[in-house]
Amino acid sequence: MTATTHLSRSALLFLSRREGLKDVATRVGPLRELAGRFIAGETLEEAVEAVKGLNAQGLMASFDHLNEAVSKPAETRDEVREYRRLLARIDSEGARANVSLKLTQCGLLFNPKLALENARGVVSEAKARGSFVRVDMEESAVTQATLDTVRALHAEFGEAHVGAVLQSYLRRTEKDARALCAERVRIRLCKGAYLEGPEVAFQEKRDVDANFLKVMRILLDSGVYHGIATHDERMIDATLDYSAKQRLPKNAFEFQMLYGIRRDLQVRLAQAGFPVRIYVPYGRYWYPYFMRRLAERPANLWFVLKNLVKG
Repeated sequence: MTATTHLSRSALLFLSRREGLKDVATRVGPLRELAGRFIAGETLEEAVEAVKGLNAQGLMASFDHLNEAVSKPAETRDEVREYRRLLARIDSEGARANVSLKLTQCGLLFNPKLALENARGVVSEAKARGSFVRVDMEESAVTQATLDTVRALHAEFGEAHVGAVLQSYLRRTEKDARALCAERVRIRLCKGAYLEGPEVAFQEKRDVDANFLKVMRILLDSGVYHGIATHDERMIDATLDYSAKQRLPKNAFEFQMLYGIRRDLQVRLAQAGFPVRIYVPYGRYWYPYFMRRLAERPANLWFVLKNLVKG
């Protein structure tokens, strides 16, 4: 990673925490256009239509209702209601989809017990409908609390209905992966998209990638159904090579990618017979998520700047 790229990424991640800038973003045409590439819409109806389109291409989905501004118990209950409504809609539509849930939406930052209670309500609904909840990973400050909550839910509902996310840029991830695999917790492995210091996270891309490959091999050797979440073709090719070497069937794991990113690759993998799941975010509070996507590839800013110059 060059110094310029690192600076751009750091600046974008800093701006991702400034929710008030969303109003500015929505008024800038090219920025709004680019956001529409990564966000399936602000309403559940828009997200459902997007997932129908993905299903028609042979792709599965994981809905994510975006909201990182939850600060009151009443707001957490609104999130639980939205997820129950979402799971009911997946059921009624027969959609090939599940859901992703952030524990900060459930109250983790101000009441961990309430967060567990709220998450239990969502996972209970998923179990009743034969579905699955992926508990997303957020900043490293809540990594341990998130994994503790996943373990509690997993003990109650089992691997068929709840799973975790691990980020390869965190130094602790290899140890966490080995422990969770031993407990048969389903994992989504991604690289990570938050700004973290060198004491907890690898700072160089080569180190993040090396850890991703190491953890990927741990997951594929575990006999548990995991998700390998990446758009990096080198990581994908390495996963395919290792799974072939281990003589794993194509449905032993799934690839996961983000909505609107490398759509050609998504379809190509699905057509080759590999399960592919697309992370489909929607909701009014899309700005922080969108800025983290820009930070992953600062070159996207040139799209915005070029179009602003054109007027």
